[in-house]
Amino acid sequence: SAVIIVGILVLMVQSVITNHNFRWDVVGTYILDVKVVQGVGWTLLLTVASMVLAIVLAILLAVMRQSDNPVLRYTSWAWVWFFRGTPVYTQLVFWGLIAVLYPKISAGIPFGPELFSMDTSTVITALVAAILGLGLNESAYLAEIFRAGLKSVDKGQTEAAEALGMGKGKIMWRIILPQAMRIIVPPTGNETIGMLKTTSLVLAVPFTLDLTFATNALANRIYLPVPLLIVAAIWYLVITSLLMVGQHYIEAY
Repeated sequence: SAVIIVGILVLMVQSVITNHNFRWDVVGTYILDVKVVQGVGWTLLLTVASMVLAIVLAILLAVMRQSDNPVLRYTSWAWVWFFRGTPVYTQLVFWGLIAVLYPKISAGIPFGPELFSMDTSTVITALVAAILGLGLNESAYLAEIFRAGLKSVDKGQTEAAEALGMGKGKIMWRIILPQAMRIIVPPTGNETIGMLKTTSLVLAVPFTLDLTFATNALANRIYLPVPLLIVAAIWYLVITSLLMVGQHYIEAY
């Protein structure tokens, strides 16, 4: 089996190197192009900002789902149901059109005077809309991961902490979450890597500074889509590899 696999790999490498249609000279020219590198930066910004928003919301939703209060419990369930049940592309399109649906953001007394208002387009820019679309969608998936992690901790841990006189907040922060993190971290790392690649959909907002759009724009300009696709793939592989290394050390910790 090893001989067969090595043989196939050698044939694939030979094909990739000797096939001039891949245009490796073009790949080398554009791999560090200013637009491409800027696209990498924007992609990382979208990934980090969306995941931070998603993690904060997911912790809140997971705690709400564990609550004895039926209003909090069903609100969390409805959130997860909606954001998991609709495609992320559709949600991104919606956030891109939010200024059309609500031209102004205002606050005031119901059926009374308006206290203040502002244009929606000035508040929810393309970048903000992309982060909201990605972050809110991801929060639904992470909420279920966090809930599974919280449920994995034996109830006796909570009972022991209560017997020591700890409050609910301290029990969650000092006793439950640290033990639940062993279950939460691996799939959260996978979701982060998934988020990195999901940022390629933000054209739906439209947000036009990410890596995928930058390489597509260059490909359309020089009429060579394959080399620019390889450029994007190389950058995604590099970033994903770094994230996997970081995930390994976080899991070990």
